[in-house]
Amino acid sequence: MKIICVGRNYGEHAKELGNDIPEDPVIFMKPDTAILKKGSDFYIPEFSDDIHYELEVVLKISKGGKYIQKENAGNHYEEIGLGIDFTARDLQTKLKNKGLPWELAKGFDGSAVVSDFVSKDNFDLTNLGFSLTKNNEKVQDGNTSEMIFSPEDIIAFASQYFTLRVGDLIFTGTPKGVGKVSENDLLEAYLEDKKLFSLKIQ
Repeated sequence: MKIICVGRNYGEHAKELGNDIPEDPVIFMKPDTAILKKGSDFYIPEFSDDIHYELEVVLKISKGGKYIQKENAGNHYEEIGLGIDFTARDLQTKLKNKGLPWELAKGFDGSAVVSDFVSKDNFDLTNLGFSLTKNNEKVQDGNTSEMIFSPEDIIAFASQYFTLRVGDLIFTGTPKGVGKVSENDLLEAYLEDKKLFSLKIQ
């Protein structure tokens, strides 16, 4: 199982980090060891003083394929969930400034929080609201209508380079409002008005 992630897929988020709007999906990967065990707290790693939350809609691939056409991409996932792409922002900035890859800042153990999955048929994926609260204060409030690249765009693009297999996860990008977590913070993620997970920071 692999985790494919998309960066800069919401224009306002790209702007808040000072990045250009991409012409193609910005793809990076997380190893399967990045997935945080369900029910576990997230422990801030010793190598970073600036861990940021990034809430994202996650697709779960249900049908594998290669060179998938956009018009057929919707047939390759049946369920969606929410996830947090934890990012060591200080480490990422250091690596980017040196022109180096940023996997260390994105793929460390526990950096991928994944909720339970729900049927996509219950939602309008072109106009799907999702949000994150930190200590009961809403910090991210996104909608899939704001995506630069749709789930179908992402699947079609990624499958040109990677064969997709059943069980692969695709993190589709985060809206604006990313920020730092601190010890004892409580994060809660909502798909529309349904809470999909809560997470304690240690």
